[in-house]
Amino acid sequence: MQEKKAETANKNAKKANLLDHGSIKHILDESVTEIVKSRGYVEDVRMSNIRLLLGTIIIVIALVAQFYKKFPENRDFLIGCIVLYIVFNGVLQLVIYTKEKNAILFTYPPAGSVTSTGLVVSSKLPRFSDLYTLTIASADPKSISAGKPVELTKSVTQWFTKDGVLVEGLFWKDVETLINDYATEPKKKK
Repeated sequence: MQEKKAETANKNAKKANLLDHGSIKHILDESVTEIVKSRGYVEDVRMSNIRLLLGTIIIVIALVAQFYKKFPENRDFLIGCIVLYIVFNGVLQLVIYTKEKNAILFTYPPAGSVTSTGLVVSSKLPRFSDLYTLTIASADPKSISAGKPVELTKSVTQWFTKDGVLVEGLFWKDVETLINDYATEPKKKK
């Protein structure tokens, strides 16, 4: 019976390649998303939908430019498609740069909450560094119910074993403490 529990625990364990910082960040980001959702926050996918819509428009423009007519007779149309392609790519990059930044999760406020804003959870794991920074801020920082952003910076070596397995209990505790710190932060006054 205990062998089956150990096998199940090994199958569910989140393992990362410790030499690949992208793999480490991906596992930590997934875990943060799980933790925040388990606290009653519902993911706000509007920003993802906007990015998908812009990407689809860009692909349609490229396909029309490629397959509409042959080059000599559609020169002006092709130039227009190229301009539109560049403009929509610029808009997409502007949305990503100004709205998303390092965000890994946007949420709505939890059901029954007095706050009117959700969360923006963002993370950083700089290249050649072991310091993972997790930030929780209000989705609408100008709102009267917005709390001050809270931040956690720790070495990823505190959450992973030498085999690359995430010690979820420690990580969950740290992230839940950060969420609690955000929730108990005194609200700003206007």
